Amino acid sequence: MKQVAVFSDVHGNTTAFKAMIADARANGANEYWFLGDLLMPGPGVAEIWRLLQELQPTHLIRGNWDDLVIHGIRGDIDLSRPSHIYFARLAQFVGETLPAGALEAMANWPIAKQIEVGNLKINLSHNLPNLNMGQALFPTNESEKFDQLLVNGADLAIYAHVHHQLFRYGTDERIVLNPGSVGEPFNGQLKLQADMRAQYLLLTFDDQGIADLRFRHVNYQREHERKLAIQADLPYLELYLRHLKTGRVYTHNQELIHKLNEKYHYKADCEAYRTK
Repeated sequence: MKQVAVFSDVHGNTTAFKAMIADARANGANEYWFLGDLLMPGPGVAEIWRLLQELQPTHLIRGNWDDLVIHGIRGDIDLSRPSHIYFARLAQFVGETLPAGALEAMANWPIAKQIEVGNLKINLSHNLPNLNMGQALFPTNESEKFDQLLVNGADLAIYAHVHHQLFRYGTDERIVLNPGSVGEPFNGQLKLQADMRAQYLLLTFDDQGIADLRFRHVNYQREHERKLAIQADLPYLELYLRHLKTGRVYTHNQELIHKLNEKYHYKADCEAYRTK
């Protein structure tokens, strides 16, 4: 029997990631599939990479934030918008401690792939099969949008990106799943957003197909994660600490990010980094 922990969107949250791994092991996981967005905006870098390597995931998918890490470390992010400076400065922070070879490994992850488990064809992707960003697959969108995941004769699709756990169907009743987010679970409803436990999906396969499916929520010590961020001198620390308290993110709040860029001279940091 195959018991798979499917996870994604760790976003640099070491404490949540460790809790998720411990829970998966306690529940008998013997295989791991990672669907993208490993680092940023949290402080975890080398430790998260080490933990990922220890898991030896059978499948690894590249998310849009993985691309931001790659382009940011290479100095390829345009700095014309406040949020672009935010991505570039965080990537610079990651680059300071990312282990040798990790960047090249991430760049080689595909954004989608099809696998087979028994007689099931399963499509894995971060978002769309040909695009690892955007809101085409927001959980409340119409079913026709999700048919885009079920290409090449797939029976089942699993995607990530939207930070919501999800079980729904395409228009022809094929299954679409989402494991949620390890480090940044989202919900627009305040009472539901208050549950910020680490999320992942535990799938059990037997000779007939999916024998069991569990959406896991795992407690972790957010105060410990807060201390790690402070100790790391994390760029945009105020935003990350606010996120740990409320669950909200501020990635696209151009006005707020601009103020922080000006206060801490983050654009100058990015420009200096490019001249090294």
